[in-house]
Amino acid sequence: MKKLKKTSAGRLPTWAALVFLLLAVGLLSGCQFEPTTNFLEFPPPAVTPPPDATNKQRPKLASIATHTFSIAKGRRIVGRLAAIRAQDGDTLPDIARHFGLGYNEITLANPAIRPWTPQAGERVLLPLRFILPDAPRKGIVLNLANMRMFYYPPKQPDVIFTYPLGVGREGWHTPLGQTTIVAKKANPAWAPPESIRREHAAKGDPLPAVVPPGPDNPLGKYALALGFDRYLIHGTNKPYGVGMQVSHDCVRLYPEDIKRLFKKTAVGTPVRIVHQPYMTAWNGDVLYLEANEPLQKWAGQKKRLQKSLLKQLRETAAKKGATVDWKKVERILQRTDGIPTPILAASPDAPELVAQAPEVQHPGHFYGQPVITGLTDSDWAILVADFHNAAMAQQLAAMLTHQGPPIPARKIEKNGSYQVIAGPFKNKKEAELIANRIKMDFEIDARPLPPATASLPQENASAQ
Repeated sequence: MKKLKKTSAGRLPTWAALVFLLLAVGLLSGCQFEPTTNFLEFPPPAVTPPPDATNKQRPKLASIATHTFSIAKGRRIVGRLAAIRAQDGDTLPDIARHFGLGYNEITLANPAIRPWTPQAGERVLLPLRFILPDAPRKGIVLNLANMRMFYYPPKQPDVIFTYPLGVGREGWHTPLGQTTIVAKKANPAWAPPESIRREHAAKGDPLPAVVPPGPDNPLGKYALALGFDRYLIHGTNKPYGVGMQVSHDCVRLYPEDIKRLFKKTAVGTPVRIVHQPYMTAWNGDVLYLEANEPLQKWAGQKKRLQKSLLKQLRETAAKKGATVDWKKVERILQRTDGIPTPILAASPDAPELVAQAPEVQHPGHFYGQPVITGLTDSDWAILVADFHNAAMAQQLAAMLTHQGPPIPARKIEKNGSYQVIAGPFKNKKEAELIANRIKMDFEIDARPLPPATASLPQENASAQ
């Protein structure tokens, strides 16, 4: 995509401000990918009614299952929907990570909420109900379509662990099939393939032959090598790309999730990779349907996959003597939000399920949520961009803060406009290195600011 031209260092022309946000999405992976949210326009904020007497009397859940579920033999659906009220400074990626969800999962479940700038008090749906893929319950099963892993521990037949994934982007597709874990490596070094080195060199960001362990290593702290040549299940130094199509082939997990999986699994553990965008499951007398948008590689098979699903539903309904509400099925297939929804006649529809979802207590601080220290007169900083729109400036600050590794940033108001200031940095060299990272990932010519020139008001020193 063509770079935006700046009127001066760190400043964006007003006509380009919204287009810039589309470019900015690339920060999550350090490379481009297929965004699932249209960043060319903000969705309208969700309408959040004030709590009524009934809501006040309803107790909030202190906790909810997120990764570990009990599973009976023959059952194919686990978990439940829940919700949480956003507070100032929250982002949907922070909420997602805390509750074991990926970026796609939480943004698709909350299409009317701005991912990086939700309003305080907005009710955020937590889609913590999952249909298990149609695959043997042995070892690890990866469903690329909903970007989720399911692990069946060999000595716990009634337990399942599940984690969100980041998967291969267009042109770097994660393969399907059966394999095993062939090696385990803590603190792995990364030897980027020649194709990846050429890609980075073309961007002006050359890679070394080997990237050692550390904060700049995209494999994170743990890696599980698969029998497929050069394919790994690994951690990441960019956790907020989990739940997207962002990687070069491999499967990435949140750092805390790969650490758990690394400890639980052994060399020889079977791994099955599938692509199942449409799944059904019975829960008692209720039939659920989960619909996900097929990944780009299988987009041409969408009609065939849906036709196969409808045939399966007709056969299932006839066998059970049940009546399918085909209008509900049509709405779910159009929505493709990944939320298992009942489809039999007289069963509750999606809005009713969402309204009934119990609310979880806000933890005060989400796991992994960045904490940004204030700037002092002795710190170097970076002027990233100017905006006339406060929400856009706050979004860019949040996206920088959630870079990997993080770039501390905040929005400040100055002379009727809004600046995004990154920092603190120890010295000029560090500020210049970070400014170069911003240029590579955002295509913005950010400008380093010497100490005592950031003009940051004390009351705005916290991250936003």
